[in-house]
Amino acid sequence: MSQQPRSTAILDRMLLLHPKKIDLVLDRILRLLHDLGDPQLKLPPVIHVAGTNGKGSACAFSRAMLEAQGLKVHTHTSPHLVRFHERIRIDGELISEGELCATLEEVERVNDGRPITFFEITGAAMFLAFSRHPADALVLEVGLGGKFDATNVVPKPAMTIIQPVGLDHQEFLGSDIAAIAAEKAGIIKPGVPLVVGPQDEIPREVILRQADRLSVPVFVFGQDFHAHQEHGRMVYEDEVGLLDLPLPKLIGRHQVENAGVAIAALRHAGKAWGEDAAVEKGLRTVEWPARLQRLSHGPLVVDAPDDAEIWLDGGHNPHGAAAVSRAIADLEEKIDRPLYLICGMLKNKDATGFLSAFRGLARHVVTVAIPGEAASMGAGALYDAARAAGLDAAPAEDLEDAMLQLNAWARAHGRETPPRILICGSLYLAGKVLAENG
Repeated sequence: MSQQPRSTAILDRMLLLHPKKIDLVLDRILRLLHDLGDPQLKLPPVIHVAGTNGKGSACAFSRAMLEAQGLKVHTHTSPHLVRFHERIRIDGELISEGELCATLEEVERVNDGRPITFFEITGAAMFLAFSRHPADALVLEVGLGGKFDATNVVPKPAMTIIQPVGLDHQEFLGSDIAAIAAEKAGIIKPGVPLVVGPQDEIPREVILRQADRLSVPVFVFGQDFHAHQEHGRMVYEDEVGLLDLPLPKLIGRHQVENAGVAIAALRHAGKAWGEDAAVEKGLRTVEWPARLQRLSHGPLVVDAPDDAEIWLDGGHNPHGAAAVSRAIADLEEKIDRPLYLICGMLKNKDATGFLSAFRGLARHVVTVAIPGEAASMGAGALYDAARAAGLDAAPAEDLEDAMLQLNAWARAHGRETPPRILICGSLYLAGKVLAENG
């Protein structure tokens, strides 16, 4: 059995510093950052990205396009899929185990046992690490919400982005879409340009009202810039001009929109970012695991029905499910295959709303508990949600059993065309799949 890295023990200690996993205020992290010498004031130009869905993809596109321009880019994303190190990428590379341990221990020592949440203390470590490495840009993803998120301590980013806002984390952000949008709009800063991704009417109005109050330059998807798929290409257009581009490496119409948001942000940040050639190269080279990622090897692939396509996606709310189901439907139009789902979700998610997006598209759902996650829905409870969503379903003991069930189902309901299997419902499940199937 392999020995756990030393950082795991440090991170486990940090989980015990506050009785709540999430407690949205900024006082604690600002106090700690001050004691650390305010590293959040010593960063390269920041692109700060919030939203319910698509913010990680916008970060991935931004990073890929900036790096394609030859720039040094730091990136913060969360949560991680397999290793915590994924959250802190320094000049394109995951933070090393040695630097992570040293930085975490320094922050732990300065905090001196005072109450602070895990995300806050690790966020302080992230800012400290970034401040010690010169770079041309920092792409900074919000963890939860915006206004009181631990990343919202950079006083003047170069650009802010608010991606599509939907219902998620209501227990922390508010029970309705307007309240959640107001939390996301908390990242808007006076004088800092804002790119607004595709939004429903209510969140768009909330975001634009806050932008107007702070007199910021605003660039709104579908109004000030456009991005769509046309004849197997991506077309982007704003007042600067039109770009005829290759489709993004990431699959789905929603990724064309996410790429358009990133292009708009780079073009309007006033930093000589977003060169046309770099945009095109970034679209071709972008990487973002567990976002309609095709799995090509590993135990799950071996156990799958012959010649099956296996896709992995970490979307976990109805809005995200709608985007993924549209992408799967587009694949269906190109190559018709029966769709089966393997789904695992956390207890605090709208499982019925999520799975309803696949009604009429998925033939069968096998539900699983997420391995090692105390907050996971049980396979039986998720089965009930799938049935409530109008889907044929069955519970499974684990991922291996789920794939065996799908083998049996495919044989019993056999068609000559091999199936398409989507593993979905949670980034935590996606992380387990990548860890076990790598």
